[in-house]
Amino acid sequence: MTHQPADRRIMPDDLPDSVEAILAGEPDLIANAANVAALLFEALPDINWAGFYFLRDDQLVLGPFQGRVACTRIPLGKGVCGAAASARQTIVVPDVHAFPGHIACDTASASEIVVPLVVGDRLVGVLDIDSPLPDRFTPRDRQLVEQVAALLVRALPA
Repeated sequence: MTHQPADRRIMPDDLPDSVEAILAGEPDLIANAANVAALLFEALPDINWAGFYFLRDDQLVLGPFQGRVACTRIPLGKGVCGAAASARQTIVVPDVHAFPGHIACDTASASEIVVPLVVGDRLVGVLDIDSPLPDRFTPRDRQLVEQVAALLVRALPA
């Protein structure tokens, strides 16, 4: 099932300003991640999952998200999330079924973008967005999602 925002109050290009507004004055990572996941899910058309995994004991553990039930733990280096976390680089996958070692948390997902969350030189986790459409994520989407991730990281206490 493809998620389509009901009223499109938040347009994708409005995401950075909307994220900055909800992060203002709130240092709690979980609260901020929950609101950011909700904003992404509302603003981005044709996605079926938006959320976070946080690094805990050398594995990624599910954090706040919007969408269907997800994998709870992902080893570093495994799947798209684990690969992006290990490389500390954004990975955009046009066809997740062609990605070596892809972990199918939701078989409806066809494409994915994962942005690592890095504070200084410390990996905090990843921002993960899935779509049921192949090749869903454009270079502009990548830029917006990376900007959103950077704003979340900047809101963390030093």
